[in-house]
Amino acid sequence: MSGSPQEEEELPANHTGPKGVINDWRRFKLDSMDQTVPQSKRELLRQMSSPREDDKERVNRKMSVQEYDMIQEEDERSLKHYRKQCMQEMHERLSFGPSFEQVHELESGDAFLEVIEKEHRLTLVVVHIYQHGVKGCEQLNSCLDCLASEYSSIKFCRIDAEATGARERFSPEVLPALLVYKAGELLGNFLAVTKHFSENFFATDVEGFLNEYGLLPEKEFTACADDEEGGDVE
Repeated sequence: MSGSPQEEEELPANHTGPKGVINDWRRFKLDSMDQTVPQSKRELLRQMSSPREDDKERVNRKMSVQEYDMIQEEDERSLKHYRKQCMQEMHERLSFGPSFEQVHELESGDAFLEVIEKEHRLTLVVVHIYQHGVKGCEQLNSCLDCLASEYSSIKFCRIDAEATGARERFSPEVLPALLVYKAGELLGNFLAVTKHFSENFFATDVEGFLNEYGLLPEKEFTACADDEEGGDVE
């Protein structure tokens, strides 16, 4: 064999747990780092990601305030990104069926019947029947836009009362109306639904109302939750 074992550089073993994740991320950050990054920062990240014997003295020295702040900031950002990615992957594994994430506008009575009869049997369908100028309709539309992003497995739809082909059944007195279907079966028929809310109602009020009737599944993970904790994740 050529060369002694001492001549071979031992590769650092991969680690699990938070420290392993941070070190793996540091190595990735170092490998992908732009050459314009100061050499001092590159050297520090190299030492922190996989310290060698001849680096021990330099690693164990006191870090300056600037170095500490830099490492702390990078670690916090990497952990946020890692946590968000894990949550998304877990959600994808556990979820089933299509993801809708928005309110669908139905243009005709035929489209209304089709979404009720042909949607997957496990998909909950919530239809808002509205009419322009009727109090509460516009506000309810805004609330459903918000809920659609939070409950992506539910198919939220809306249709103008005139487009249903049954305008006489949906007069302004019974609007806005919320109809809830699953596997073609009507589970909820809420006429003039805003009478259950205060004059200024919000998405949480509509959510609470539907939950009272057991019509909503557990709230799904959304990226918005991470954004509220502060700071953008690159």
